[in-house]
Amino acid sequence: MIIQVCYFARIREHLGLNEEHLSMPDGSSIEQVVDFLRLRGEPWSQVLAADQKILTAVNHEMSKGNRVLHNGDELAFFPPVTGG
Repeated sequence: MIIQVCYFARIREHLGLNEEHLSMPDGSSIEQVVDFLRLRGEPWSQVLAADQKILTAVNHEMSKGNRVLHNGDELAFFPPVTGG
């Protein structure tokens, strides 16, 4: 399956990438995509480290790591937003 991955705010800045298309096995979850991206090494492993506060959305809907992705889905990574 092919998914579109979008990066926002500080994540985009650290990676130097707005979006990309990934080929993943059918039935892959968000967690599996994160693991795949971390295996690329720096800066991916640092930006997507388990201790980083990162939110995910699939097709503009907030989603947790165990959500299964489907062909054509858009997966977005972004930091929590705070106001003041």
